[in-house]
Amino acid sequence: MAGESEHIISIRGLVNRFGSQVVHDQLNLDVRRDEILGIVGGSGTGKSVLLRSILGLHGPNAGRIEVLGQEIGYLEPGPHRQWGVLFQGGALLSGLTVQENVELPIALHSNLPVETRRELAVLKIFMVGLDLTAAAKYPNELSGGMRKRASLARALALEPKILFLDEPTAGLDPISASQFDQLITYLHANLDLTIVMVTHDVDSLFGVCDRVAVLRRGRKVADRPIEDITPEDVTGLITGAIEHALSMGKGHGPTHHFFDLYAKAGLI
Repeated sequence: MAGESEHIISIRGLVNRFGSQVVHDQLNLDVRRDEILGIVGGSGTGKSVLLRSILGLHGPNAGRIEVLGQEIGYLEPGPHRQWGVLFQGGALLSGLTVQENVELPIALHSNLPVETRRELAVLKIFMVGLDLTAAAKYPNELSGGMRKRASLARALALEPKILFLDEPTAGLDPISASQFDQLITYLHANLDLTIVMVTHDVDSLFGVCDRVAVLRRGRKVADRPIEDITPEDVTGLITGAIEHALSMGKGHGPTHHFFDLYAKAGLI
C-alpha cells in the first residue's frame, strides 16, 4: 500500500456550479505520489466534473488545482504529457487501428522516427496483454475488454507519471473486470505510476485501491485507507455501487465485505 508521501495532486476550495446546482462546494482533496486513489459517489456528485477539472477540460468557478507542482487552468498548457487518461468509453478513433491509436500521442508529442514510434506502440500493446493480431484490428472489431486494454495502452504511450481511469471496468463481465484489475495492479507496481480511479465497482475498490475518497453533497465526506472504510462511510457511497454489489451476489470476493457494511448501515 502507498504510504504517506508528497502530494502529486492538490485541490483546494474547488467550486463547480451549473446554474443553481452546486456540484462542488469548497472541495479539498490530495493525491499522494505512488498511490491508487479511488473516487466514488452517487450520481450527480461530480466525479466526472472533478476529473475534467483536474485535466483542465472544465473551468471551475473557484478554487485551485495543482498537478506535479503546476497550477491547472482551463485549456491552458500544463503537464499534459505527464499524465494518461483512460476514458470510460475508451475514446479510440474508429478510423485507426489499435496500433495507430497507440502511436498517435507519440507522433504528436515527439520527433521520433516512424519505425521507433511503431516499436514503442507495439511495446505498449504487449504491455496491456494484447498481441499483434489485436494491434492490426480496428476498434469495432474488438471485444469490450480488448477496447479497454487498447485504450489503456494509448494512455501509457508517453510513459506518464499519473494515470486517470474513468470507470475502467464498466461494461465488463466479472472475469474480465477481475483480469483488468489485476493488470492495473501489475502496471502500478512496475511503472511507478500514481493512479486516480473513478469507479462504481466495489470489487475494484477493495482489490486495487490504497485509499478511497467519497463525494457527497458537493464535498468529500470520507477519505480513508481502504482497510479503514466504515459503515458510516458506506452511507455516502453510491447507489450504483450497491446495485453492482447486488448484481454480483454476496459470495463474490471482496463484495461480501461490502454486504456486511451495507447491512450494518441499514442500507440493505
